[in-house]
Amino acid sequence: MAEDLRPRFTEALKAAMLAKDAARTSTLRMILAKLKDTDIAARPSGIDKVPDEQIVAMLRGMAKSRRESVDLYRQGGREELAAKEEAEIAVIESFLPQQMDETATRAAIQAAIAETGAASVKDMGKVMAVLRAKHAVSMDLGKAGPLVKAALGG
Repeated sequence: MAEDLRPRFTEALKAAMLAKDAARTSTLRMILAKLKDTDIAARPSGIDKVPDEQIVAMLRGMAKSRRESVDLYRQGGREELAAKEEAEIAVIESFLPQQMDETATRAAIQAAIAETGAASVKDMGKVMAVLRAKHAVSMDLGKAGPLVKAALGG
């Protein structure tokens, strides 16, 4: 991935602070704090700063947990809290690369199956490994799993 996310977070934070956008500033500070925690957690394995692929995974995790919170808040009738979480999701997702659409995902899955020679669901791990290596940034592997399973006759 050619693009470096770290400077984008810092620039966005400066812009949000200058614009006095409290909600965006708060979310960006949260992202930077989580990134710092992720970097610190990676230090024992000799990594000083995690690469963009891990930053993207971290952002996806942050968005996913907020989507779960939105569902819970809506079930509890707390619309204002759900709206706050959705605003955070929008900021987080603005830093994520464009996701493959379903057609592109299916094509990538077929290519990975052909590349690995996968014949049954037993080979699903090999196919997922190829997808992870080639498309981790642009493909939602959580959604790809069931598609791979179906493609392998599972």
